[in-house]
Amino acid sequence: MTAIVETRDLTRRYGKTLALNHLNLSIPQGAIYGFIGPNGAGKTTTMRILTTLLAPSDGEARVAGHSVQRERAAVRRAVGFMPDFFGVYDRMTAQEYLEFFAAAYDVPVKRRAGLIGDLLALVELSHKRDADVMGLSRGMKQRLSLARTLLHDPVLLILDEPASGLDPRARVELRELLKELRVMGKTIMISSHILTELAEMCTHIGIIERGNLLASGDVATIMREMQPHRVFEVRLLDETEAGMADVLAAAAELVRGNPHVIDVRALPEDDPPHLQIDFDGDDRAANELLASLLAGGVRVTHFAGQASNLEEIFLRVTGDSAYGGAS
Repeated sequence: MTAIVETRDLTRRYGKTLALNHLNLSIPQGAIYGFIGPNGAGKTTTMRILTTLLAPSDGEARVAGHSVQRERAAVRRAVGFMPDFFGVYDRMTAQEYLEFFAAAYDVPVKRRAGLIGDLLALVELSHKRDADVMGLSRGMKQRLSLARTLLHDPVLLILDEPASGLDPRARVELRELLKELRVMGKTIMISSHILTELAEMCTHIGIIERGNLLASGDVATIMREMQPHRVFEVRLLDETEAGMADVLAAAAELVRGNPHVIDVRALPEDDPPHLQIDFDGDDRAANELLASLLAGGVRVTHFAGQASNLEEIFLRVTGDSAYGGAS
């Protein structure tokens, strides 16, 4: 798969402080790439280098095949950047705001009216065309800023903490909009501390701490690699309370001899009562485990793996030192 972003040993120092330490990053075309890290991890520094707003101290970075140091103009044509702070001018309508930036991007005058109308419709702000920008809600400002990043039709969108300060409804609207942009062929790099939101929208993630990239890849692969074993939840056909405890104990004993079963716990007091099985086998072995339960006369009503969520993976990768406030 073609990489839209590639860095090789990308390094940035601020005096004696090492903000990025030989970062090797690859973002495939069409991905929604979640860039995760605690305060001071190097997320914003990386994004500012990729948008040519900051020069690296060492190493190199390429965006859509263009060097961020030697082909700055080409990189800027390829990138739409949305910083974490929404800067606007007083006494300017939403349409005037987009017209100003369309001129800055050298969008031909004849195309501007139609383009601005299409973008306002895309971000569902057509009804706010003549509204004062400063009077818009935080969520509307974020959507207007996103429309601005699209004016020159970039292949890559770099969004620094776009969900910061948004209420739950606005976050859902933003998430759906980003999914729509991916369908339209955009590649999106997004940093955020709202990890549950990233898990629902991202196809790939990178975890960075203290300038070091700790993990990077598609979400499913990272989840699998960072989870040493799976936990299966097994529910059985309802019995009386006393009978359920006996049934769970018998089922637990039945699976203990399986070579892939690390541990098994009967939990009759939980709601609903169930077994938890720590299991290190593959899908074929999981299928055989279920078959052995059924062959043993256990009446299974639910058999499913409990996937780790993104927060658990993040904490496991970074250890106890990481998850701070927003950056």
